Amino acid sequence: MVKLLLILFIGLVFESTGVILLKKGIDRIGQPNPVNPSQILRVIKAGAASPQVLLGVFFEALFFVCLLILMGKSDISFLWPLTALSFVFATFAAMWFLHERVGALRWTGVVLIMLGAALISYSEQGKEKPKGAARSTAGPGSQHGP
Repeated sequence: MVKLLLILFIGLVFESTGVILLKKGIDRIGQPNPVNPSQILRVIKAGAASPQVLLGVFFEALFFVCLLILMGKSDISFLWPLTALSFVFATFAAMWFLHERVGALRWTGVVLIMLGAALISYSEQGKEKPKGAARSTAGPGSQHGP
């Protein structure tokens, strides 16, 4: 399970990095104003040429690769709620790299997300089977007798 959590942690770092880069790139490009087809096309062209946007997309793709690896190795009911930790990572990254102010109500939400992730992680530990447990070779339909 430690290996899975390490892959998740790395993936969440990739995801937060991608979000921060995308935000910086979009801030430089600007919003379509007014929203019309020509302005939307302008934003798409600028995004396709923006190193920050492209790097952000790359880091989001790395997160997706980590997610695919994890989906192959764990239950989705365990994994998917843990991806909510991306909100925690993104909150810290927004403070450090974007200098955003985070109020008490948002911090309360971050703490609740962390508690939820801890509960989910704990529930998975309780599910693990001890190593070296003897397995029965007799199936439910096997018969014993002469």
